[in-house]
Amino acid sequence: MLSKNKISFITSLHQKKFRKLEQLFIAEGEKVVSELLSSGYDVKTIVATASFLEKHHRAIMNSGAEQVEVSEKELGKVSVLTTPNEVLAVAAIPSLIPGEIDYHDTLTLALDDVSDPGNLGTIIRIADWFGILNIVCSNETVECFNAKVVQASMGSLFRVNMLYADLDSFLSGIPANQDVNVYGTALDGKNIYEDELSSHGIIVLGSESKGIRDELKKYFTESLLIPSFHPGKNKTADSLNVAATAAIVCSEFRRRK
Repeated sequence: MLSKNKISFITSLHQKKFRKLEQLFIAEGEKVVSELLSSGYDVKTIVATASFLEKHHRAIMNSGAEQVEVSEKELGKVSVLTTPNEVLAVAAIPSLIPGEIDYHDTLTLALDDVSDPGNLGTIIRIADWFGILNIVCSNETVECFNAKVVQASMGSLFRVNMLYADLDSFLSGIPANQDVNVYGTALDGKNIYEDELSSHGIIVLGSESKGIRDELKKYFTESLLIPSFHPGKNKTADSLNVAATAAIVCSEFRRRK
């Protein structure tokens, strides 16, 4: 059974300040937790129904996590989901510092103030699909261990390195001798379908409402445009959703690889 203290502790992790204090986060649902158990993350506690514990017995034992068997009703006391789904896990937040990122022969995404959890989770999933292993987020970007981000990433979060930093300092600190291309999306950029794209570099994507901040554009070695193909005379959509932009841009870079 879940003790009152355990319920209080787990529900405290619904809030960012306690996740930061404890350096722990919550993952929910069979697929997400299954991915977590096979990721190498330090899983502290598994709160789950008997059927989940039985089905994933070996993986849970190998993780060394504490096991708490509950009914679906009891799971609802700690879940952040509207409809709890068999299992909730508590795991340690890993650390990553800028110096650990290798820019050679690889692509890195840099996200400037992406505020929507669903968008960030989707971008993480896109990066995983296209083999982009590092995402650098501005300090204003939504926290990647927010429960909604974890859920939207569908386990991809556990295969992608996430770093939070001041993007101005981050981009200005890239050594010139590393010959790293910095790409940014812009309305006055070159047509991405016609431009020559490198197999490595940093791709900067902006916020849903404001795009990329002007002070970051000085670091661009090239600006890219995703053109509209709207056939009519009426005005087309003002912009693309940032996750849709990420999918198109990542696809184009990989297609030219």
